[in-house]
Amino acid sequence: MRIDRRMVLALAAGLLSLAGFAQAQEWSPSRPVRIIVPIVGSTNDVLARIVAPKLQEALGQPVVVENKPGAGGNIGADFVAKAPPDGHTLLIGYNGPIAINVTLFDKMPYDPVKDLAPITLAVKAPQYLVVNSASGITSLKDLVAKAKAQPARFSYASVAVGSASHLTMEMLKSAAQIHLTHIPYRGAGPAVTDLLAGNVQAAFFVPGNVQQFVKEGRLKLLASSGIKRFASTPDVPTVAESGYKDFEATSWIGFLAAAGTPRPIIDRYNRELVKILNSPDVSERLREMEFEVIAGSPEQFGSWIRAEIPRWGAVIKATGAKAE
Repeated sequence: MRIDRRMVLALAAGLLSLAGFAQAQEWSPSRPVRIIVPIVGSTNDVLARIVAPKLQEALGQPVVVENKPGAGGNIGADFVAKAPPDGHTLLIGYNGPIAINVTLFDKMPYDPVKDLAPITLAVKAPQYLVVNSASGITSLKDLVAKAKAQPARFSYASVAVGSASHLTMEMLKSAAQIHLTHIPYRGAGPAVTDLLAGNVQAAFFVPGNVQQFVKEGRLKLLASSGIKRFASTPDVPTVAESGYKDFEATSWIGFLAAAGTPRPIIDRYNRELVKILNSPDVSERLREMEFEVIAGSPEQFGSWIRAEIPRWGAVIKATGAKAE
């Protein structure tokens, strides 16, 4: 069969035309996009503000970061869950309002699996156990000994009720058989401030919240909550290495939208966010904060959430932790 050159050219032109039409039909926001951060002054907020200007550039519409803290992240997450599913409102989700609170709270205003649509799991990171350098506490063993000797004296900060910083310390309390009074805050900023002031004695924080103060000598690292030591602090042992076998707790942050958001919108956001998170400048900054960049598919994030809910639920039941 003879193939006419004009037929080939016509076919190629048609394919290009179809590709151009598909690109022209790709979803884009028609008004400003809001990224809701359900906590104040944390790495969740930092990540949102790193991503927002690049997402704005990609979408051609303003992207505004808005903090809606409260109820362990439930207020902000519920706001997004009840927003119109039109792609103009996104959520920065983390352990608390997406996985932990399902078990921690007696009543939830939303179902994180049914009422929110995963876009991508952005980053994961273990946490540091830190104390005020002026406390005189020199190691995890020392903290445990002093807490046992004076059980009414010691308290710990968390970035919010139901956060990984809350539940990780409850895990440690259970494993070490010690008592520390929980003081929850509305974000990492005030929690770190009170730790620096000596108003609380200890806390678990992701590295980005405390690195600066450790370098200044105002906070001391006792241990990390991952399965291996941080490369940047090879002399800081893990909690597991410090005598608590199999101890592991990971913080994570991801992007979600309201359930029912059309798949083309989810796909557009996933494509843009994965590109942004893997870009050299953003990924380098996140690595400096000791985050592992994940940037996977909506399906992978959905599977992660469904696995995290029973995982943290088991911790809550084992430790007896409750929402204050």
